[in-house]
Amino acid sequence: MKVLVVDNDNLIRDGLLKMIKKYCPQVTAIYEATGVEDGINKIASVEPDIVFLDVEMNDGTGFDLLKKIENYNFSLIFITAYNKYAVTAFKYSAIDFLEKPIEPTELILSINKAIENLKNKALKKQIQILEESLNVVQSQNKEFKQIALNDGKVIHFIKISDIIYCEADGAYTTFYLSSKKSILISKNLKEFEDLLCDFGFYRTHHAILANLSKVEQIIKGDNATLCLEGGHSVPVSTRKKESIFKLLES
Repeated sequence: MKVLVVDNDNLIRDGLLKMIKKYCPQVTAIYEATGVEDGINKIASVEPDIVFLDVEMNDGTGFDLLKKIENYNFSLIFITAYNKYAVTAFKYSAIDFLEKPIEPTELILSINKAIENLKNKALKKQIQILEESLNVVQSQNKEFKQIALNDGKVIHFIKISDIIYCEADGAYTTFYLSSKKSILISKNLKEFEDLLCDFGFYRTHHAILANLSKVEQIIKGDNATLCLEGGHSVPVSTRKKESIFKLLES
């Protein structure tokens, strides 16, 4: 298992190299690059299995590097110092990332996920979504177009406007889509609530996150229900009724 770390910050790079040696026995060879051009050359010569890539470097960005590579025959982990709003963009793309300063436990998780994703053929599309999402964050425009959902076997690229609602099932979340398809993701509903709450999604019930633009009918009463596009219906909890009805009626 060969790893390449591309980062112009000597302290970050050296610290990451030491942590990989200490905590990741699966890694048999570690290489380093100091920037975009050096990284391009090392990827060509080393052919790494996993690339840790800084977003901002002295001679360009991680995206500049990726645009100059034809084949993504590696798993990608971004290293970022972005703030919490830009981190949302990474979550939309389902590309793994580590926030500086890097914690050993997060590094171990990222390495394990990267090994599982070595045969990922969708990385180019994920990078496109990530770059678009970062541009949206930087312009303070909240119109994200797509979200990448990794079900463990396939990465699905979904328009947010096609999501009707999300339903919790323990540590899992099921997405119900306009195409009548459903996708089961091994992440809890709270994580998706944080991503989608600014885009018309509302927690109607402890297990339901609904796209309020898909509401076709409101059934009031003791068992309040929202009737959604596609014949779906979802419950509204007693404590949520007043706020949701006011929101919809306005």
